[in-house]
Amino acid sequence: MYYSLEKKGVLEAVMQRFEKQRLPRILDIKRMVDRGEVLCKLDIEFLEEVFRDTQQYRHFVDEHPEFQKLYATVAHLYDDIAKKALDNENKSQTS
Repeated sequence: MYYSLEKKGVLEAVMQRFEKQRLPRILDIKRMVDRGEVLCKLDIEFLEEVFRDTQQYRHFVDEHPEFQKLYATVAHLYDDIAKKALDNENKSQTS
């Protein structure tokens, strides 16, 4: 669901959610794929949701350079996780 980050309190709520809920789970998933584990359906759905939300807020980040580094970091993490997860999935199917 998209909310305007320009509205008072919305940006703070989105950032708190990211910091306290999403980032820890993203980092847990990253550690899993780094260990060679295959993602479960819930992990994939979570990452898809994070990616959709990240894409929805792209215009906001374009207008607020102070968030560009965070946005780029999340995008890079997502990309890295997706590549490793696919590699792990391929390895598990050939074993």
